[in-house]
Amino acid sequence: MSDIRMDNKTVLITGATDGLGRALAVRLGAAGARLILHGRNPDRATAVADEVAAAGGHAPLIILADLSRLVEVDRLADEIIARTPRLDVLVNNAGTGGRPDGRRELSADGNELLWAVNHLAPYRLTRRLLPLLQASAPSRVVNIASAGQLEIDLDDPTPEHDYNPYAAYCRAKLAMIMATIEYAGELDGTGVTVNALHPATLMATTMVLESGVTPISTVAEGADATLRLICDPGLSQTTGRYFNGARPGRPHPQADDPHARRRLLEISDTAIISAVIRIDPTPADRP
Repeated sequence: MSDIRMDNKTVLITGATDGLGRALAVRLGAAGARLILHGRNPDRATAVADEVAAAGGHAPLIILADLSRLVEVDRLADEIIARTPRLDVLVNNAGTGGRPDGRRELSADGNELLWAVNHLAPYRLTRRLLPLLQASAPSRVVNIASAGQLEIDLDDPTPEHDYNPYAAYCRAKLAMIMATIEYAGELDGTGVTVNALHPATLMATTMVLESGVTPISTVAEGADATLRLICDPGLSQTTGRYFNGARPGRPHPQADDPHARRRLLEISDTAIISAVIRIDPTPADRP
């Protein structure tokens, strides 16, 4: 999509300092969007902001946060709510493939790291920003998922035994898709759409390159597919769907099970509540 216009639209991109997020930021900035860029590294975030400016875009708002920590997810949401009156598009792009050595790692909240970053963080961030998205409707949530999906044991969603980072990644991305479908049902009639996509297979991103796998798609291909969900007027009413690139896709069959989806959200909310209680024992803020 080379002729898009996003004038006066406010777009938040998580994981905007590299790969797909960076490509989306530059193209959306050039299209006139007012960008909120999330990242962890201030120098890399500034470099992306400079690219946006060089492409003729508005100066982005940069907010740094470590999304492996739910307190940081909440702080990110608080800053966005405080600093912008509207949010037209939320792109949940930030993700991790885990440690280079493949060892299981826990977040500061005690959650398996890939589950924390790839599922709990976007799930929580979306929940916190829903009032702003609804006030800005029509608005869109675009979740960057994956064609790699693996059934989740709802009694043990992040098993320690025989840990495999690829399996953990696939379970977390299926969880993201399941949450997408549930959010879409909850938001029916509000003007907020929620969709997920596998942007492209093995794009030439840092995550893929560091894994030692040979890329077979370009970041530009993934950006094209993602921009379609962000900008295409023909998809303004489309919600609760999973796309494989530019085509409608079929997620893992577990995503079609409403009981499994609701159980997943119960598990996710429990993890979030536990983290919030550890951070602040007062009951003021709950999912």
